[in-house]
Parts: sequence; C-alpha cells; structure tokens
Amino acid sequence: MSAERSSKTFSGLWQPSINVKNLWYGSGCVEKHLLSTRPTPSSKVIIVTGTSLAAKTPLVRQLEALLGDHHAGTVSNIRQHGPVADVERAAESVLSRGDIDTIVSLGGGSPIDTAKVISLRTKERRGTFLTHLTIPTTLSAAECTAGGGYTMPDGVKVGFRAPEMGVSAIFYDPQYARYTPKDLWLSTGMRAMDHAVECMYHPCAAEVPWKALSLWAVGELFECLPKARDSHPHDESVIIRLMLAAYASSGLKGENLKGGMGLSHSLGHALGSPYGIPHGITSCMTLGKVVQLKAHESSKNAEQIIRLLPAARGRRTGDNLRDALEVGDRIVALVDSLGLSPGGLSDRGISKEETPTIAQRALGGVREGPLYDQVVKLVQTLF
Repeated sequence: MSAERSSKTFSGLWQPSINVKNLWYGSGCVEKHLLSTRPTPSSKVIIVTGTSLAAKTPLVRQLEALLGDHHAGTVSNIRQHGPVADVERAAESVLSRGDIDTIVSLGGGSPIDTAKVISLRTKERRGTFLTHLTIPTTLSAAECTAGGGYTMPDGVKVGFRAPEMGVSAIFYDPQYARYTPKDLWLSTGMRAMDHAVECMYHPCAAEVPWKALSLWAVGELFECLPKARDSHPHDESVIIRLMLAAYASSGLKGENLKGGMGLSHSLGHALGSPYGIPHGITSCMTLGKVVQLKAHESSKNAEQIIRLLPAARGRRTGDNLRDALEVGDRIVALVDSLGLSPGGLSDRGISKEETPTIAQRALGGVREGPLYDQVVKLVQTLF
C-alpha cells in the first residue's frame, strides 16, 4: 500500500523486516560483539570478501584471528558487481562442507550480495539459510536489503529476493572503513543519497519510518560527505554518522515495498554491470537529473521532492516545481564539490548508439511511450 502525504490526509502500511536482530555501531564493535552474535557456541564461520581487502589491508587476517577456531575458511575473490562465476564458486566452497552455519561478509555491495546468494543456495540444497553477519566498508547499504544477485557474462544482473536472505547482524565499525579509498567512500555515499531521495517519490514508501528517516539521512549526507572529503579516514565520528545515514536511507523500507527503488536506481543497474561502472558513480551520474525529470512528471512528485530542500541546505520559495528542481541542482552541485564529477559515458568507451538499450534496460524492456522518450533524452545527456 502507498503512503501519500497531502494537506488533507494520508495513509499507508509498513511491515518490518524479519531478519536484523542486532545493529552494532562504534569503534571496535566488531571485536567486542562479533563472536556473541554467532547462532551457537560451536558455529563455524566462513568469510566472504573482495580481493583488495584481502590483499591490500590487514582486515581479513584480523577477522580470521578474531574468529579463531570458529574460522572455517575465507573466500576472497569476489569482484565488482559479483560475476556469476565468482558467486557460484564461492557457493560451492561453502556447500562442500557440512559444518558451516554462519557467513561473515566484509566489504561493499558485491561481497554482501554474494553472501546473501550463498545463503539462498544453502537453503535450496540443505533446507536452511545461513546466519549472515556483515561488516560493511562502504556506504552502498547493500546490508539493508533482503535480496542479492550476480552478473551474467553479458553484463545483465540477475536478482533474487527472500525475506530470509537478509542479514542477521550489522557492524558499523570505523576501524574497518579506514582502508576504504576516499573516492569509493564518497561515491557510495551518493548511492546512499540515491536511496534516501528516491524514497520520497516511491509510490509504496511508508511515511514512517522510511520517509522520516530518509529526510534525516539526506541532511546527514549533505553535512557529512563534505566533511569526509576533507577528513576521511581520520574522523571516526564522521564515518559513523555516514554509516548510520546509509542505514537510515534504506534499512527500514519494509517488507511490503513493491517494485524497484526508482528510476535513478534502475538506470544505475542498466549502466553498472553491463559497462563496468561502479554503482556509486552511476548515482553521481543520474540522481540529480532523475529528480528533475520526476519533478516535471507530476505535481505530486514535486510536492514530495520539495520536502528534501531544507535537508539539502535550501529554502523553499513557494513555487513547488522550482523548489523541486533546485533539489536536483543541489545534488549535482554536491557531486561536483566532492570531486566526483563522473564525466560522460563516451569517456568510458560507451557509444551513443547504446542509448535505446540503456533506456530499455532501465524501464524493464519498455520500448516506447512518453516515459521511454523522457528516459532516452536523459540518457543522451549522460554522454
């Protein structure tokens, strides 16, 4: 059901997620609390992470030492966008053993989503999901959804969703984010911004808690991302504030949310895995432009978008369309101020002839109509 806010009345439904039992945050929370979140004292744990974290930081060795005898192995070859070969190989490494009941994902969206798919494969093979504990090192908020997937060889993303695929515990520990490159940290922060902003015009977004938290998250992101530009990774309080803002942007959407997140997200999927563009960068490309498209699309959208203007450090003028368009302008200006201006698709070797394909992917195969025409025009501006 939708939740509509107007001067007259609004109504809706929010159904909570069933999985997350603990959300720990603060410096050292992994060391203090990870072991106590295992499902049993004898649980065996496998770590799923990416190559960079394993090869270029001490974090994986640190985590293995913390787990001690409970450590059952590490999968450390998960690449960006989770190629199907990586995911299936990781799943087989878990399924080849009968004693693993817990998985710890360490990293950004690809390891976290891979761990969800491994848990689903375990359910299909053995009848039970794994307990999934996650230590995010980016702001992509993949830990917030009960779904995951992988990328096929042709670049198309295949997704799966089940309530039980969600994580059981989240650890927002700035000690594990200190090795995240600044550009990755900031760009995934814009991915979190994407979640929070697209919430406002999503037809099924509940007023409380998702929209209320998204309004707060946008304010935190507008304040803290510029601070992180100047301080990352040294200011732990800014890191924690951004981690919590990322969770607020997406963590309490509700299990009854219908459809995808929104047009900026679907464009991100159409651009991301097919062309090897990180999702944080796709949000930098698309979000401000999509906000303006949505504002022109309907007065109802504009009414919702203008609620973001104070959080985006702007003032309302009373002209809803003008104010909604300013939200888009301020998002673009923030991207530029963070040094994240993504350049054009042509700079990434993508031909303008791909425009119809990108639009069709973003719209789920739609090939004609007013919205298709608008999305084609938007994509053309990305070159």
